[in-house]
Amino acid sequence: MLKALFLDMDETLCDTRGANDKAQQLMGEAAKQRFEAVDGQRFASEYVTGIYREWSDEQCKRYMPIIETQSEGAFRLQLIRDLLAAQNVDEVSDDDAKALQDKFDADRLEAFTFYPGIADFLTHARKLFTLVVITNGPEFSQVPKVDAVNMADYVDHIIIGGQEPEQKPFSSIFEKALKLAGCGAHEAIHVGDSLAADIAGAHNSGITSVWIQHQQPLDAELGINPHHTVLHPSEIPALILDLYES
Repeated sequence: MLKALFLDMDETLCDTRGANDKAQQLMGEAAKQRFEAVDGQRFASEYVTGIYREWSDEQCKRYMPIIETQSEGAFRLQLIRDLLAAQNVDEVSDDDAKALQDKFDADRLEAFTFYPGIADFLTHARKLFTLVVITNGPEFSQVPKVDAVNMADYVDHIIIGGQEPEQKPFSSIFEKALKLAGCGAHEAIHVGDSLAADIAGAHNSGITSVWIQHQQPLDAELGINPHHTVLHPSEIPALILDLYES
């Protein structure tokens, strides 16, 4: 019998990409206003790539020490300075860099919301399961997003990877979720959009997986085959209820 439902947050429960796109557009416009010669949309696109740590080896060597010895916020400010310097803007005040960072964060949070129907589904599912959100990412960005949608009002427990010793796909974070839910791996389902983090992590812990495909191809080279697949988060409620009743 299924007792617990584990859920990723970004691109699973919440439309993070949509919020990012909106904030990226507005950040680009703001950068262009402050620095006329800058390609604002290029700058903003590279900023989003950077905060998701899609780095070159050189960037990794530059930014990881900042994160480890200072903070996520300090890294993001340095990223802004570096991206502007790459477009020949060498004089960037602390106030200007902070204003751009704060604008992106504020605009993203304003646009950050559940996919349609998900809030109602969580309210219903909570009567059937213990609900645990397991989200990767730094505390700097994930806590405000959790708060923006009042996630604690909809689920029983929230685990933020950046606050844990290890993130998905490591089994320790799933073991914590199982302990919080008071159930065994065979009594839980994990839903997420990342094959490498969510699906592999669930399988490593013996948990049934549901992959939200969006428009991603199933990468045969990874050798990760989800137990169940849906194309979009809107299909989660029907599948979960069907699995519960079967």
